[in-house]
Amino acid sequence: MGENQWLGIELRHLAALEAIAREGSFRRAAKSLGYVQSAISGQIAALERAVGQRLVERSRGGGRIELTEAGQLVLQHSDAILARLQAAQADVAALAAGQAGELRVGITQSVGVRILPPLMRSFAADWPGVRLRPTEAAADLPLYEAVERGDVDLSFVELPAPAGPFETVELMTDPFVLLVPRGSGIRRLDDLGDTPLIGHTDCRGLARVEAQLRARGLDPEFAFRSDVNATIQALVGAGVGAAVLPVLAIDASDKLTATRELPMIPPRILAIVRHRDRYHSAAAKAFVEAALAVCSALTKPQRLAAV
Repeated sequence: MGENQWLGIELRHLAALEAIAREGSFRRAAKSLGYVQSAISGQIAALERAVGQRLVERSRGGGRIELTEAGQLVLQHSDAILARLQAAQADVAALAAGQAGELRVGITQSVGVRILPPLMRSFAADWPGVRLRPTEAAADLPLYEAVERGDVDLSFVELPAPAGPFETVELMTDPFVLLVPRGSGIRRLDDLGDTPLIGHTDCRGLARVEAQLRARGLDPEFAFRSDVNATIQALVGAGVGAAVLPVLAIDASDKLTATRELPMIPPRILAIVRHRDRYHSAAAKAFVEAALAVCSALTKPQRLAAV
C-alpha cells in the first residue's frame, strides 16, 4: 500500500473511528457526530481502503462493535491528531479574544487554596479585562491531558511531566511533612509503629512517599483515603492516624495537629505546564510571571505547628 493512499485520510474518517470505539456501534457513532449511519459506514470504509487493513470487526448479532488490532493502533495516532485539532481551535479562539478574553487554568486542590487566591488578585489588577476560569482536578495527570487537548490554556502540575507536547516552568518545591495529632510522641517515620496512615486516593507524590516508606522497611497501612486535604487533616487531629502531606496541603492554623520534618523524602516540584506548539497570549505569559512571584513568596520560611 503506497504512502499516497494514506494522504487520502481525512479528519472526519478519524473522528468516525474514534466515535465507533467510544460508542460501540455505527448507529450511536453516527448520532454522536450528527451524521446518518450510512455516512459513518462510508467514512470507515474509506479509512480502511487508505490504511489497507480491516479496522472494525462488524458485529452480526447486535453486540458491541470492537476495533481490530490495526484499528486500535490507528486510534492511538488518531487521538493525538484530533487533540492537536482541538488545540488549534482553542488557539484561534484565544487569538480572536485578545486581551478581553478568558484564561483557562487547571489547578489541584492545594493550589486552589494557597496559590490561586493571591495570584488572582495580583493578575486581575494588571489584566482587568481577562477573566480567569479555573478548572480543578483531584490529581495532576488529567490536567496534563487537558493541556494537550486544549481544554485549558495553562495548568499547575507536578514534575516530572509525562510524555507529550509539554513545556513547563518550575515554580517551587513543596516539602513533605509528617502530620500527627498535637502532643503525639511520634517524631519521625520510624516512630509510627502501628499508627495507620491517612492519605489521598490518587496522587503521584503520595506514591513516591509510599515507595520511600517501603525502602525504609515500613509497610504503610492506610486507615482512610480521601482527596480532600481538610478531611485528612481533621482525621489526623481526631487521632485516627498520621499523614504524609506536602506543606501547601496543610492548614498551619489548625490547633489539633502538628508537623514533623521529613528531610529524607524528596519534595514535590510544582510547575506550570503549557502546550509547546500552541499560541500563548501576552496575558498567559503574564500569568506565568505572576505565578512565579506568588510562589517565590510562599517559599519563604513558614511557621507550622511542631509540638
